[in-house]
Amino acid sequence: MISLTKKEREALLILFKEFTNSYNANSISKILNISHVGAQKIFKRLCNNSILKYEKIGKSIIYKLKLEDDYVCKLISFLLTDEANRYKRWMEEFKELFKKNRIVMIFGSIIKDYEKAKDVDIIIVMNNEDIKEVNKILKQREGILPKKIHAIKITNNDLIENIKKRNKSIINIIGNAVIIYGQDKYVNVIKNVSNIY
Repeated sequence: MISLTKKEREALLILFKEFTNSYNANSISKILNISHVGAQKIFKRLCNNSILKYEKIGKSIIYKLKLEDDYVCKLISFLLTDEANRYKRWMEEFKELFKKNRIVMIFGSIIKDYEKAKDVDIIIVMNNEDIKEVNKILKQREGILPKKIHAIKITNNDLIENIKKRNKSIINIIGNAVIIYGQDKYVNVIKNVSNIY
């Protein structure tokens, strides 16, 4: 696997999570807090390693992930897993939800500042037949946790349809979420819908 700098990792996660946006070296440099030239170097290196593809639109060059490449999908899944490792507490709290064919994400103020957060925002992408089990687990967790749980429970198809319909709420949530379980499955979902953007 390619060795990545911290800024390269951040750039890849931004391109993945905010797949509905178009990024060039200038726009990503402002987010990463680096120079325009620094961003160009990052993009050039990632293109040379076949992780990114680019498209010229007027005078601007827009960069996107090469999600059609299995290596890139595995790399992004690894980066999402690595990001989730900074939230081990929430992985431990919600591990009973971690079952095959599920995606579990935390989002909102809980990932920014636990002390100021009023509740724990979580999305569980699951099959319809899992609803009773998931509700039972969430009720148990809510009895233990000092903060209220605000859970959004949706199916895989609902997630895909909301993304395809450009539902701003869902796109905003997933763009800022931390995927604590189901990273491979989540990458596959985004891979299958990102081509419409």
